[in-house]
Amino acid sequence: MAEVVLKNIKKAFGDVAVIKGVDLNIKDREFVVFVGPSGCGKSTLLRMIAGLESISDGELSIDGQKVNDLSPAERGIAMVFQTYALYPHMTVRDNMGFSLRLAKVPKDEIDRKVNEAARILKLDPLLDRKPKALSGGQRQRVAIGRAIVRNPKVFLFDEPLSNLDAALRVQMRIEIARMHSDFNATMIYVTHDQVEAMTMADKIVVLQGGVVEQVGSPLELYHHPRNRFVAGFIGSPTMNFLDVPVTAIAPQGVTVALPGGSALLVPVKAGGCQVGDKLTLGIRPEHLLEGGGDGGLTSEALMVERLGGSTYAYVRLDDGTMLTAEVDGNSRIRTKDRIQLGIQGGTCHLFGTDGLALEQIERHPLADMNRDHPGAH
Repeated sequence: MAEVVLKNIKKAFGDVAVIKGVDLNIKDREFVVFVGPSGCGKSTLLRMIAGLESISDGELSIDGQKVNDLSPAERGIAMVFQTYALYPHMTVRDNMGFSLRLAKVPKDEIDRKVNEAARILKLDPLLDRKPKALSGGQRQRVAIGRAIVRNPKVFLFDEPLSNLDAALRVQMRIEIARMHSDFNATMIYVTHDQVEAMTMADKIVVLQGGVVEQVGSPLELYHHPRNRFVAGFIGSPTMNFLDVPVTAIAPQGVTVALPGGSALLVPVKAGGCQVGDKLTLGIRPEHLLEGGGDGGLTSEALMVERLGGSTYAYVRLDDGTMLTAEVDGNSRIRTKDRIQLGIQGGTCHLFGTDGLALEQIERHPLADMNRDHPGAH
């Protein structure tokens, strides 16, 4: 497979800058996921790698070769789209082997490659069917098989699971992850679903407005977000945010006043912040503790979702702030209950007025484990 290197890549449509200088090194055999909200530029960036969009400025190389001016066919890539784009009049076998026939590959070799891809994707019994006789998941596997037979240097996926239902998305995530393991392939995957990113990626690239906000392993981004945007985007349900004033600064961290008046010490370096500054406290739903913690928040439950293993309580503080708490599945919380939620300062994040995270003094052990073993996620 191959390394993909982007150096100050830019894309503009007329006077409108869409990609604003991206530097990125995707290692050989790495599974990298581009995530971000709609319009952030993730699909445009993928299409530039594929050669479907021209590069306005910067340099793109694949396997050590500059490819800015090469056609998609010359780049050694294969792309799987959101839509399956299968030929309805062709069988699964013919769809998978079509590009090889165009390239005048010998029939014996086409049959060998198609049969091997079908075996990997468990499509053997379906080779003589036409697309109309396949389920959505089977059609997407055919589209992936069409990419596999080309033996590309890099696989590119553009939101390939968006058209599938929830159960099929989970199944196809497993299929693609297994394929990555079996092929030791370099893969670049675009999605708006950060759950897909967290469960599949070796490395996540978070984009906003054509700019890379942060690059890192899933747990690194989860436990050490660089800024408020990344903190709010990575994680489901999303991180809770509270506006809090600084009441004290010490070597152990920064103390802030919570809504309701209780104090909370967060083990972060003060940086340039001072007593009286207004910061943003970030706390993930699973770190809001029903009934205990270093600091307390009084709230009212507006809605309760019981999922079996866990329960989501959507609550409102006395000042009107809305929060989401993930509590034990056996919690007795009911709608309209008054709830005391505790917070442990060591699980919180503080963000300055510029949106950047204050540096943590003590690292989360899971994040350290992930940094030591970057393939674990």
